[in-house]
Amino acid sequence: MGTMPEAYPHLILNNFKTKVSLSLLANSCTYWKMDSVCERTVYILKHLFPVPKPDTKQIITFANQSDYISFRHHIYEKSGGPKSIELKEIGPQFELCLYQVKLGTVDQSEAQVEWVIRPYMNMSKKRKFLGD
Repeated sequence: MGTMPEAYPHLILNNFKTKVSLSLLANSCTYWKMDSVCERTVYILKHLFPVPKPDTKQIITFANQSDYISFRHHIYEKSGGPKSIELKEIGPQFELCLYQVKLGTVDQSEAQVEWVIRPYMNMSKKRKFLGD
């Protein structure tokens, strides 16, 4: 683990997409909620961090796999030739599971709930809300 820079990081948001299948088109409400959750999650993650300067070497990755979001923190260094880049992990790594999206801020006690996970309501184990 390296030292933590104070510069604003570049963000990589990986695999935040939904597949539209024929079965979902039959129920447009289900499709809207799945697409909305994906877009809102990306919107929230993007706005957690200010816009970085172009020369910042810090990278934060949010990677979605099976509706679990992995957080990784790296810096990169150019070593050797122009196409040679070395990644060094510097910070915490953890997994996130989205369980509720509210419309509003944290300090609002009566914020409207946009989406909430209902694990026993899924018809299929293969249904994913955030991506493949």
